[in-house]
Amino acid sequence: MTTFTNYLRSLMLTIIFSFVTPFVVIGGILLFLAVGGYIPLLQELATISATGILNFLTIFGNGSIMNGILAISLTCGFVGGLFDTYVYYRYQILRIDS
Repeated sequence: MTTFTNYLRSLMLTIIFSFVTPFVVIGGILLFLAVGGYIPLLQELATISATGILNFLTIFGNGSIMNGILAISLTCGFVGGLFDTYVYYRYQILRIDS
């Protein structure tokens, strides 16, 4: 039973971290571009890049930026959960064969 609870704990942590990571990465990129917009030579490049990222998120969110980042985060969380399940399965198979 302890193996199953360890698996559930690992699965929940993986899903949470996989869900939060796109928020942090996209937020960090947008923050970097916002700060870079104050540098005179990078203003136009930062504006164009930020607009492109926001348009990309709008496409994924059917017109809403937050829905776009939520869709990407849910997908990453799901894939992280699938990957953790696969790793757990492989660990069980390799442990039995050894």
